[in-house]
Amino acid sequence: MKALQIIKYGEIKDSLTISEVKKPSVMPNEILVKVKAASLNPIDYKMAQGHLKEMVPLKLPSTIGFDVSGVVVEKGADVSNFEIDDEIYSRVPHEQMGTVAEFVTINSDKVAKKPENISFEEASGLPLTGLTAIQALEKAGIKEDDRILIHAGSGGVGSFAIQYAKAKGAIVYTTTSTKNVDWVKALGADRVIDYKTEDYKEVANNLDIVFDTLGDDYTFDAFGIIKEDGKVTSIAGPPSEETAKQMGIEGYQLPEQLEKLIKEKSATYKHTWMQPNAAQLNEIKTMVEDGDIKPIVDLIYSFEDGVDAYEYLATGRAEGKVIISLS
Repeated sequence: MKALQIIKYGEIKDSLTISEVKKPSVMPNEILVKVKAASLNPIDYKMAQGHLKEMVPLKLPSTIGFDVSGVVVEKGADVSNFEIDDEIYSRVPHEQMGTVAEFVTINSDKVAKKPENISFEEASGLPLTGLTAIQALEKAGIKEDDRILIHAGSGGVGSFAIQYAKAKGAIVYTTTSTKNVDWVKALGADRVIDYKTEDYKEVANNLDIVFDTLGDDYTFDAFGIIKEDGKVTSIAGPPSEETAKQMGIEGYQLPEQLEKLIKEKSATYKHTWMQPNAAQLNEIKTMVEDGDIKPIVDLIYSFEDGVDAYEYLATGRAEGKVIISLS
């Protein structure tokens, strides 16, 4: 079968190539999926560029990709929750990375049936961003009438998080650039802040939650706009002690500056290292079928143009998800 593989670390055009590889065999707890579509995520090209090789070492060549939608064509002897021809979607575990390929095997407990009212391409764009947003907002205990700022509302995680937070009854502020204001507003945000013309710190204050998707100074500045006992939930800032353990970092302590800010506001700081979760994929399926969540797709590339797709994603100009279609 064919697969898009990382063959060496470096520039995307040099590190990725389409290879002929052996079709995987299913273990007793796995399903074999004929891939219909795979969505791209920044973690993919950062791995190809070698930026994460210390944290996530790869044995090269290694097939790229974590998000997938497709059809079950074979199942292991212990699999009882899926049948042949079921349409599924998943964010596969790290050890099963390799969704930009004609076939992929996945642990059946990390898979859910695809939402029935959307295409394979749309479905493939939901797992990583949706699970990341849900897990981060659940850690913050989001509830009705919470006032929340979601940074980068036009990004994959941000665009999902806006819709999810609104479905939970929250009052949503978000940031984006001028050209994206209208379509981000259409996602349901109560106040869209154009960061090119407005200072978000002057618009959004006394918040219950800040969802930090950007890191660096944005993480620390979040404590200036939350209320006393407010919450900062991050996917880009320093790890919490909990996520440091998940990442295998021994003897980790929060940065001193962050500890000080938490104490000054009696605040809560949570960091999310997203984990595959079939139950949450089923929750997303229900929300999509009920119309609470709409997938946001920017561009769809053919498998043969997969390297071009990753080069486009790396420009940072994507408005929604970038998809590789194998249909």
